[in-house]
Amino acid sequence: MATLKEIKSRIQSVQSTQKITSAMKMVSSAKLRKAQKTIENFFPYEQRLNGLLNNFLSAEEGNVSVFADVREVKRVAIIAFSSNTSLCGSYNSNVIKHLQTAVENNKSLGKENILIFPVGKKIAKACHRLGFEPQDNFEAMADKPTYLAALELADKVMTLFNNKEIDKVELIYHHFKSKSSQVLTEETFLPIQLKPAERGAVALDYIVEPDRATIMSELIPKVLRLKIYTALLDSNASEHAARTIAMQMATDNATDLLQELSLQYNKSRQQAITNELLDIVGGSFGQN
Repeated sequence: MATLKEIKSRIQSVQSTQKITSAMKMVSSAKLRKAQKTIENFFPYEQRLNGLLNNFLSAEEGNVSVFADVREVKRVAIIAFSSNTSLCGSYNSNVIKHLQTAVENNKSLGKENILIFPVGKKIAKACHRLGFEPQDNFEAMADKPTYLAALELADKVMTLFNNKEIDKVELIYHHFKSKSSQVLTEETFLPIQLKPAERGAVALDYIVEPDRATIMSELIPKVLRLKIYTALLDSNASEHAARTIAMQMATDNATDLLQELSLQYNKSRQQAITNELLDIVGGSFGQN
């Protein structure tokens, strides 16, 4: 049975841990509110622009853009989003598992034909463990998402696709739905995937200026850049949500453990006092 000193030491240790997890929860909650506001304000714009592109391309005949060119996949690029730090539950491990699955699905191409663009330290380390060399360092944008950083990454893979150095680009990231729900998403970034028109939807005939080719050359890259930026914002908000929940659970577990330790301490203390009283009483009877 643990001594009173050992139990008291454990109580102090758990209390210290509880203070840390509680503070981390407050910090993550503050970051989540900011990230949530950003993604909620930006997402409708991205969806509307994406819908505009989809309707516009659906009305076109033939291959309207090199970024819609579907060809035999000989070389693939995977962009995976994780965090730079841990203590966010299964957030990072889920991304790593999906990356492993994506690599396994493309293993017939050979390692040299699988390019991985890891956004975040955790997925970069997993990339090394899988035997791949990350294409670049995108750790900074995982902590502080910016449109310029997303634009740089998007332009890099768009150039590779345009030059036919890669034939397909896949995205792996968490889509933020709410504080308690983050959906791990895997989708094709390139070539552009057109959604079929909804049944009964009215076909839109756009009047464009100065001409359709110019609109295409401007609109498609813009939508693709915004897609990377949206995935980055989604991933960032999901990370803070996952860490907030993880720290809340850790704090609650610490509270439960403190209750158990306090009860154990009080029982041990009561037992010690009872033993001392019995020794005193036994000693007094022995003298008589």
